[in-house]
Amino acid sequence: MGLYVILMGVQGAGKGLQAKLIEQEFGIPQVSTGDLFRAMQSRSDALAGKVQALMAAGILIDDDTTNAIVADRLAQPDAQGGVILDGYPRNQAQAAFLEAHLAGKGTRVNAVLLLQLDLFTAFKRAFGRVTGADGSSYNYYFNAEGVDFSWVQAAESRYPPRLEARLQSGAALKRRPDDASADAIIKRIDTFVETTQPLIEFFAAKGVLRRVNADQSIDAVAAEISAILAALPAE
Repeated sequence: MGLYVILMGVQGAGKGLQAKLIEQEFGIPQVSTGDLFRAMQSRSDALAGKVQALMAAGILIDDDTTNAIVADRLAQPDAQGGVILDGYPRNQAQAAFLEAHLAGKGTRVNAVLLLQLDLFTAFKRAFGRVTGADGSSYNYYFNAEGVDFSWVQAAESRYPPRLEARLQSGAALKRRPDDASADAIIKRIDTFVETTQPLIEFFAAKGVLRRVNADQSIDAVAAEISAILAALPAE
């Protein structure tokens, strides 16, 4: 039957990291729609051509095309034992498609993990985060040990000060461009709240929603998730 898991949560809830830990423990690949869209740029088939044309025109990828991309990924050999879906489905139409698609394969979504985090903490996790070249992560508000943070004022104070960070060894740390805008972060949070509530209700009605406290250490969240997935009924 396989293990099909959906990860949901506001930015900063730790979905990407927890997906990698699930991948390691349960041997199923992480499937991110963002990664799938980017992968289409290097393909030359008809589906990829359609995606490339939409992206080149600045048009949002519609539900039907997104569903086709996900179905294409689920057909790959490494996905036959299940997947971790991150960033999909984003609405009830996509959720209904996924349900029907998996039913056609004789399987279903086993668990929807909702990583719960209060929105102010989510904002600080995004606005204050920086990363190193090796993927190590730090945060101005939560994990600043060994890091020198500074707010650098723009010339003539024409722009808001920018946050810069360096390890005490001197290595510069990077900040995602979209994390530097408080307005952009708030808009992403608002979008999450608006689009996710109907999905929460959709999956709760199916009996597959599991709530996880994301305001814990990485290890504690991982342990909670592991216990949930290990306790799923065998099929």
